[in-house]
Amino acid sequence: MSIPTLRPAERRDAHSASHVDYRAIVAVAAPLMANSAIQAVLNLTDTWFIGRLSTTATDAMASIYWVILCAIILLGGVGMAVQTFAAQAFGARRMARASQAAWSGVYASLLTIPLFVAVGFLGEPLLAALHVDAEVSRLALAYWWPRLLVGGPLGLLVWSLTGFFNGVGRTRLTLVVTLVMAVTNVPFNQLCIFTLHMGIAGSAWGTVAAEVAGLAVAVAFFLGRSNRERFHSHLTWRRGAILRQFRVGLPMGLGITADLAGLAVFQLMLVTTSLVAGAATQIVMMLTSLAYMPGIGIALAGTTFVGQSIGAGERDWAARVGNAIIGLSTGFMGCVGLVLGLASPWLLPCFVNAADPHAAEVVELGARLIWLAAAYQAFDGLNLGSSFCLRGAGDVRVPAVIIAILSWGLLLPITHAMVFAPGQGWVHFLPQFGRGAVGGWSVSVGYVVALGTSLWLRWRSGAWRRIRL
Repeated sequence: MSIPTLRPAERRDAHSASHVDYRAIVAVAAPLMANSAIQAVLNLTDTWFIGRLSTTATDAMASIYWVILCAIILLGGVGMAVQTFAAQAFGARRMARASQAAWSGVYASLLTIPLFVAVGFLGEPLLAALHVDAEVSRLALAYWWPRLLVGGPLGLLVWSLTGFFNGVGRTRLTLVVTLVMAVTNVPFNQLCIFTLHMGIAGSAWGTVAAEVAGLAVAVAFFLGRSNRERFHSHLTWRRGAILRQFRVGLPMGLGITADLAGLAVFQLMLVTTSLVAGAATQIVMMLTSLAYMPGIGIALAGTTFVGQSIGAGERDWAARVGNAIIGLSTGFMGCVGLVLGLASPWLLPCFVNAADPHAAEVVELGARLIWLAAAYQAFDGLNLGSSFCLRGAGDVRVPAVIIAILSWGLLLPITHAMVFAPGQGWVHFLPQFGRGAVGGWSVSVGYVVALGTSLWLRWRSGAWRRIRL
């Protein structure tokens, strides 16, 4: 009697009973976790360098950082979708189709350049509408233009190629690409900010230069001999499925953007409240990315294994391995959040200029906020694990709607009510309790509990089983 072929991340015991192979998950997830942790280091590097300039510069970065990230991720869905298509093609053993997904992502990414240009002109009106301080606004726009218009399309090209590596299980290549960007980002920041005296704009140009280095390495891997032989990655003439990239990628990007846009406006509320609240929130956000970014690494493994299982025609197994990965991401992020809270007395002072007159206030407020941010992490792990497993199945539209409703219908209005005191704020038809940054962060914890639970229930419903890409 023959033993059935193993499914992705499956092992069989001596009695041929099927089990989830956590070692196989770790083999794929560990490089992705390290990769995402390095992304967090990239963010912290920029924050550290900008923090050397002034609290105002940090506040300027805080005012525009999430808006930039939202714009890049919204359009970047066309690159992110590569992992889903490549994983399903790999599971079906259609190797050339997997590399076709990468080329489709590259072509779609290049088509987004005019959209990035159009978004670029929205920065100044947005900051003006939100009544951001004039000096903060000036510095924010200096950072905005190079980081968005040049760094955005470059980031999408990198995501298209690393999405292919992730989808076919070659996650170590993704790690190498990101490591190159992280290592080169430090000298490029030093060169552009201080040596060339470009100030806060130099941080953006330093990141752009690091992205160019990473993209060069990714292209070299993708067109390397082993990929050409196994995946026919050199067949650039193959017609790209560009419409499919946009059809699946835009809702994918929209779902993440709806969440991040809510956080961007959330942070802007705190920036307009005070310099101290804005700077403390930016530092706490960057510190908790040490939980969030590796958590994304685990969740990305869910996209790979769920996608490969579906490509192989094993939807029941996709559900089983997805459940295991959701549990891992939730547990990991909850534990890291706790560690960050305990270590905050030593970490927070590293991200302020001791000579700055607001330094002590920023550290004091950050010490209170970091515990709320730590509580946020566990349910954000549930959110990420469920969302990325759904992504592997191609279930992206309903999750995007769920996220948008909770972000814009729950997080933002209640945060506005909690943060601003009477007479402050952007609108006056909501109650205003004046609880400041602590009140806003408390609302964010309630939001992520609702979000994580909703997406987990969507995954458990099995509605994704009926989707065909």
